[in-house]
Amino acid sequence: MEIRLADLLIAEGLVPPDEIDATLCRLHDTGRADFDSYSPDPRLIDLLGPARCLRDGLLPWRRVGGATLIASSRPERFEELRADLPAGLQPAVMVICREAELQEALAACRAPALARAAETRVNDWDSCRFWYHAGPRAAVVLGLSALGLATLAAPLAVLMLLTLWTMLWMALGSGLKLAAAVAQIRALHRARRKPPDPPPTIARLPAVSILVPLHRETELAPRLIARLARLDYPRALLDICLVTEADDLDTRAMLEAVRLPPWMRALTVPAGQIKTKPRALNYALEFCRGSIIGIYDAEDAPAPDQLRRMVAHFHSCAPEVACLQGVLDFYNARANWLARCFAAEYAAWFRVVLPGLARIGLPVPLGGTTLFFRRPALEALGGWDAHNVTEDADLGIRLARHGYRTEFLDSVTEEEANCSAWPWVRQRSRWLKGYAMTWTTHSRRPGLLLRQLGPRATLGMQVLFLGSLTQFVFAPLLWSFWLLPLGLPHPLAASLGPAGLWLVFKLFLACEAINLAVGAVGLWRAGKPGLIALLPSLHVYFPLASLGSYKALWEMATRPFYWDKTRHGLGERDAPPRTTENRTAGRPAPESPAGKGAAEARNAGPDAQPSASIASAS
Repeated sequence: MEIRLADLLIAEGLVPPDEIDATLCRLHDTGRADFDSYSPDPRLIDLLGPARCLRDGLLPWRRVGGATLIASSRPERFEELRADLPAGLQPAVMVICREAELQEALAACRAPALARAAETRVNDWDSCRFWYHAGPRAAVVLGLSALGLATLAAPLAVLMLLTLWTMLWMALGSGLKLAAAVAQIRALHRARRKPPDPPPTIARLPAVSILVPLHRETELAPRLIARLARLDYPRALLDICLVTEADDLDTRAMLEAVRLPPWMRALTVPAGQIKTKPRALNYALEFCRGSIIGIYDAEDAPAPDQLRRMVAHFHSCAPEVACLQGVLDFYNARANWLARCFAAEYAAWFRVVLPGLARIGLPVPLGGTTLFFRRPALEALGGWDAHNVTEDADLGIRLARHGYRTEFLDSVTEEEANCSAWPWVRQRSRWLKGYAMTWTTHSRRPGLLLRQLGPRATLGMQVLFLGSLTQFVFAPLLWSFWLLPLGLPHPLAASLGPAGLWLVFKLFLACEAINLAVGAVGLWRAGKPGLIALLPSLHVYFPLASLGSYKALWEMATRPFYWDKTRHGLGERDAPPRTTENRTAGRPAPESPAGKGAAEARNAGPDAQPSASIASAS
């Protein structure tokens, strides 16, 4: 196991921390750092660098008698690291400190530098930071203006061109969805016929760090701690960081009032140029000690055995598998019609389409939670793009571009479906704005994109992003064809002719059949067959996303980095008793321990990616 004996004894409550400190001091014949009496010298820290201090568990403290006292939270490694210290820190003398003390002392004097680094960890060409410049935003305004002028000059020609363009992407999107669904269904069929593999024997369990970004979550601490406490993983190997913003005084005060277990800690991100979830994740990444990094939302309720399943999956898969995505579901799927539609959408997306895309070797736009990364791969990519409002989808594309793969974890995390119309539109507008940011970022150098992904995956990426944006923005053009069955005239009827109109309706019917079939498979796998009957009503559900797309276009031109936060926990108090929401591959499963007990153990807060991204807009 990736753990020191001292940490194990403390985590299990077998020996008090002070006694461990005294024993280490006697063992190494040294003293203990006292940061309260003498603050670290920032100039000495800068000689080593804050990032390396955190990575190696070393903190240059002060100069005494010509030597540098260096606090170490890993004294067993000090002699190994001493030779590689900069000359300005020599001769170096070790003193003992705890890891939490080292991190707190470092943050007190060098947090702003770490926060600035968190904003630019991703290189310029892989980041959407270029949207700070006036050029891209002016291009949006000019493009929309040109489209408006062209429509005024030649309305029928523009209408025909845009309609055909939208139909093309609808056909490609439905074809991609069908290919993904076929691949996933075949894989599930093979898995049913094959006896399950015995659980792997893992000689050395890895340390797992879980990052939980919190912002204005003032009522969640007891429920959040209770949910995470159900995770069945050795406490000494579990490192859960509750990440808050410096100006979020209410959430910070809430956490300070709660007694956190030793394996859970609060971490505050200093103020900076922006305030986004990916910036907070980048900052917190430096303070993690695990070799696997996981992400949960503030109100997630993961299955208790999820971390063990995840570790076993990583142990068994190829080294290039850098990311595992868990399945997202909703506890309040029957709250109202909007929640039911959201549940149907997620069932198709996370149980059929996304895993199918992974199986056929296409890039996977990740969801925002229940994600697990091999830390070396995550750090090699620079972490998350701090400026992208769908940092997860962007990271999924960057993983694929650099030769890494994403696989799916057969474990469910429950969330709360956003079941109010305007909050749903606001959330979807952020997702679509992030999709636009991600597409423009990765399409700036098309030749490089093609070389890195290959023709097939590049086309798949274009269908997922450009195709999704096209369908939502121009969906009203396709809806207009409903005028004809109602006996009303359509402006393109004469241009298309009877044969053309018949082809259009055949395309609509084919796409709708694919959508219904994929939705039905997803709901069956989710254990919600009773919701299959509402799938045709998604025709009324998806127009809300078109409203979100217009809000997204406006914000791309006016405030591209604005994070329209989803409010969490609105359905907590009215959460219905859970029955059989967690499912395995295709069949209802017995209720897991995570589903038992009071409604407060259920999760909320969907901040994953738009599961309608290749849904038919017709």
